[in-house]
Amino acid sequence: MFDYESTFHDSNITHISSISCSIIFQRCDHCSREQKIRAFCYFCHKMNKEPTCAGCGKQRCLMKASDCLVRHVGKCVTGLQMMGGLCAYCETFICHNKKCLSTHPCKCPLRDANCVECKRHVIMNGNFSSFEKLCPGSRMYQCAYCKACLCEDDYSVHQAKCQYLDSENFKCMSCNRFGIYACLRCKICCCDNHVRRKGFKYDRKSPNFPCPKCGFPVRETKECSVSVRKHAYGRQVCATDDDDGNNNGDNSSG
Repeated sequence: MFDYESTFHDSNITHISSISCSIIFQRCDHCSREQKIRAFCYFCHKMNKEPTCAGCGKQRCLMKASDCLVRHVGKCVTGLQMMGGLCAYCETFICHNKKCLSTHPCKCPLRDANCVECKRHVIMNGNFSSFEKLCPGSRMYQCAYCKACLCEDDYSVHQAKCQYLDSENFKCMSCNRFGIYACLRCKICCCDNHVRRKGFKYDRKSPNFPCPKCGFPVRETKECSVSVRKHAYGRQVCATDDDDGNNNGDNSSG
């Protein structure tokens, strides 16, 4: 059962930017602020008159199909009459459609969606502290290189500085040979011999080897625009520099 759930989850987590619970924006009926769809507003904590389903993205149900768990023949339902549950991961309503109720909670792309830059998740997007005020209720994305989850504030900055290695050259982490393969998640290179682990069975259908350190699929170094220089910039670096400057100023004044 665990293997089935992990396989089902991994096969759907790559489409995090195309799922309704992450990509659809709505305007609150009470405070008129745009935000990612959610059962309750991030700002005023009130519920909209027409909530959106996290699975199919619908706001109304005409019962044209026969998979509605609540029968309403010839009647268009909206609001809470259409909803059948609440997802615990993305905090969004799920309609009473059998497909949405049975599949969305298992494959919700926001179940492990923690931003690697600011360490925020879906619930923390409504907590306003320090520089987290920039984009509360923002959408979650996924890096095209390391497949890490990112919020809307750090998405473009992270992808611009993601392709680098934590070393001074392109040599293998276990020997001095040139690293043919590169892992963009743990930022290391491996040669043709050390990319394979002893006693590990590899999937012949998979075109890429898993990283011997983290298990993430590696890519050939010549296919990636990787660099050995790390460029640290963005709003996270600015916030760290401001904190250091304030601490230095307090120490010097004392």
